[in-house]
Amino acid sequence: MTPQVSVMSGSLGDIFWDLPPWMTYTPGFDLGCSIYVANPTGVEKEYALMARLSRESTLISEEALPVFGYAWFKVSPADFVRLRGALRFSESDADLSVLLVERETEEVTDSAATRLVAPQGTSALPPTWPGAPGTTETGFNWNSLLSMMFPVMMLGVVAVAARPQKDKVESKAVVEPQKLLSEGRNR
Repeated sequence: MTPQVSVMSGSLGDIFWDLPPWMTYTPGFDLGCSIYVANPTGVEKEYALMARLSRESTLISEEALPVFGYAWFKVSPADFVRLRGALRFSESDADLSVLLVERETEEVTDSAATRLVAPQGTSALPPTWPGAPGTTETGFNWNSLLSMMFPVMMLGVVAVAARPQKDKVESKAVVEPQKLLSEGRNR
């Protein structure tokens, strides 16, 4: 049972995050993210966050996400808060939803969701690492090395081009006499 999600739908509060609509997730690893909670109203509101993991219509788990050790947290009127943290699950191939609950009504006012897809293969490493067991890539990939090095090489070219050129006529340096500091108070 996945809640209906629409962009900026909560009239009592909005939630959004930096996770993509779907991602590869290996169970047991931390899933770091930044969650933003906005209060579009003219009064201070209290909110709670709930994490819900479901597969099709089956609820796998549901738990409260504490913020600074508390179930409820406040957001000033017409303001937002950025919450950084990590989530960890023992399941994959499921839908992850973080629900924003408003305290007065105790109803879900908005939600953010992503699909967690299990990695292909049996590697313990994150699946996006080149050369990991179970990937089809063999040997050394020169294209990936060149694509990583190209921006660095271009930065070097720009730095050399931006360096001021020396004129053929050398200018004479002017030497200023040194000024001595006055002696301070003796104590």
